[in-house]
Amino acid sequence: MTIPSWRRSTFAARTFAALRYRNYRLWFFGQMVSLFGSWMQTTAQGFLVFQLTGSPAYLGYVGFAAGVPAWALTLYGGVVADRVPRRTLLIVTQIAQMALAFILAGLVFSGIVQPWHIIVLSLLLGVANAFDAPARLAFVRELVDKDDLTNGIALNATMFNLATTTGPAMAGVMYNLVGPAWCFMLNGISFLAVIGALWRMRIASGPVAPRNASAWRDLREGLSYILHEPVVRTLIVLVGATSCFGISFATLFPAWAVRILGGDATTTGLLQSARGLGALMGALLIASLGRFQFKGRLLTVGTFAFPLLLILMTFTNRLWLTLAILVASGLAVILIMNLANALVQTLTPDALRGRVMAVYSMVFFGMMPVGALWVGVVAERVGEPAAVISGALAVLGVAGAIVVAVPRIRGLP
Repeated sequence: MTIPSWRRSTFAARTFAALRYRNYRLWFFGQMVSLFGSWMQTTAQGFLVFQLTGSPAYLGYVGFAAGVPAWALTLYGGVVADRVPRRTLLIVTQIAQMALAFILAGLVFSGIVQPWHIIVLSLLLGVANAFDAPARLAFVRELVDKDDLTNGIALNATMFNLATTTGPAMAGVMYNLVGPAWCFMLNGISFLAVIGALWRMRIASGPVAPRNASAWRDLREGLSYILHEPVVRTLIVLVGATSCFGISFATLFPAWAVRILGGDATTTGLLQSARGLGALMGALLIASLGRFQFKGRLLTVGTFAFPLLLILMTFTNRLWLTLAILVASGLAVILIMNLANALVQTLTPDALRGRVMAVYSMVFFGMMPVGALWVGVVAERVGEPAAVISGALAVLGVAGAIVVAVPRIRGLP
């Protein structure tokens, strides 16, 4: 699987190194199609909820329901990801998510959908994600060599944000032309791409936790590693703060589009797509740097740039300027998430990766519902701009504390 150094000499070879691995190519293109559908559903679902309720707080309730299972089940999902073949686990979770998309499409097509239906389906989707996320994050290491892990993670972010750039914009157009049900239906169909890709892979058996050990003992082993590794622990705290107080602002996009920018579902899609475009640019930037040795410094830049850009966004009601700021903020946040992910995985032993990434996933996805809940409630009481500024200041405070308390992170290669 080793790639000769001369083949890395060009920009394209360096940027897309992970695509030279057959299994990773299957994953990349299959997952990208599926993510395109998922972002169509996310955008259409958010606007449908706002249309049904007229409440930014209800947007928060839906986000909270989707993330609650992360707290209850993700750690166990990490134990499972270290005990069973991760490809098998991913096939099961993708099928479950496909079924939920078809159910939501059926409810909307039949005209009987209610806000509580969406909350229940979001809760069930969260259950599937609690098992999917740790397996998915740890799975990249089974698809590429360790030297290309950072590149594989960067290309993962590229595929995710390419879908984020195109899916929401398409969802906004389709919502206005044919209604939300078709967005949900297409999402269900899109899961066939990633399920087929997983089925065609040839994966060598990786290290697994012994089954004669209890799940609790396995979990304690992973938690002990995190607690005794200050850099890993700090990176996970940073991801959690960014997820709760920073990324949560996207929950308000439907309300922001209507109340701040005077737009509609298409405007909501544009906001999501602008953020995705910036993140796509950030992911490609990281991928193009190859095996660069200044990840810590680049991560630190992102931790300060992201919250400052969010604050800047609250001072304009012009669509073009808002979109430009969202592009920049998307680039900044991907520096945080992509590099933190790569550094945590690089520092973690193979046999513990599922459990460590379960904690990472629980913090990342688990803080999202908390963020969605508080930002929706605050926006309902004091307005969307004040809610975004509050969260941005919290992220800025965490970034400053890390620079002072854990300066070693800036020097990570």
